[in-house]
Amino acid sequence: MKIKIFCDIADYKTIKFFNKKSFVDGFTTNPSLMRLAGAKNYKKYSIKILKICRKKPISFEVFADNSKDMLKQAYEINSWSKNVYVKIPVVNSKGIFSGSVIKELSNKGIKLNITAVYTFDQVKRVYKKLNKKTKSIISIFAGRMADKGKDPIPIFKKSILLTKKNKNIEILWASTREAYNYTQAKQINCNIITMPPKVLNQINSFGKSFRSMTLDTVNGFLTDSKKSKFSL
Repeated sequence: MKIKIFCDIADYKTIKFFNKKSFVDGFTTNPSLMRLAGAKNYKKYSIKILKICRKKPISFEVFADNSKDMLKQAYEINSWSKNVYVKIPVVNSKGIFSGSVIKELSNKGIKLNITAVYTFDQVKRVYKKLNKKTKSIISIFAGRMADKGKDPIPIFKKSILLTKKNKNIEILWASTREAYNYTQAKQINCNIITMPPKVLNQINSFGKSFRSMTLDTVNGFLTDSKKSKFSL
């Protein structure tokens, strides 16, 4: 099974560049990435991105912290374009499950990307609320789990097994840290992996021999030592 590759970025120029690449299937953003990209007006900046990203799926996240405002923002974001997925955090800042929001939006046929998921229990609760006829993504934060010494693989395997019979609901490997995560995600038949541009560029060098890697490394050290004019 081919795994879809999304680029995790909100920078306009970077999206414009990768939108032209056939190996990139879509994009994911979040409020932190939007801030990093220098967005001042959330809607205007998103619309600007959508003028170049017209067909590939792209996720924009709500930033409200209560159900009423989440719904209001979700309906607004969904209206921007047919290729938009509305990102909803699995819980708000107080730890309250976003189940009612997920259920209402999913039943209205709004494509969702449920984000900040860390446990299989969360996946099960989200899956139960999703309308199985509506396209949806469940984003599990593998990299952040691994950063804290947690193995994300078991959660992914259980989640993929849970959702595999429904083609509309996809599991996404989020917070990618290294190129090998692509191989890991592919091995367990994960539907999507989203990665920052740096890692996207790294997977293009897959297949390089160990000999070539050794020579590249040694030559890199040699070049830097010459530039530094080191002597003993």
